[in-house]
Amino acid sequence: MSEELKNNVQKALDEIRPFLQNDGGDITLLSIENEKTVRVQLQGACVDCTVNQMTLKSGVEMTIKKYAPQIEKVINVS
Repeated sequence: MSEELKNNVQKALDEIRPFLQNDGGDITLLSIENEKTVRVQLQGACVDCTVNQMTLKSGVEMTIKKYAPQIEKVINVS
């Protein structure tokens, strides 16, 4: 995994993190696989939130793809 890709994914997470923290949650980058799949872990209130899959797809994945267009999917590991 390139440092640039990791940094871009971190920038994306840093952008979305305040919104998650505002709702009592957070997110952690676990890994990037084959420079295509990002594994994250939602934390706090995000774990039990009924809309966390929507947040993951429309918020987190969209923001990551803005910074790192080569990423194809984002997976939450609980």
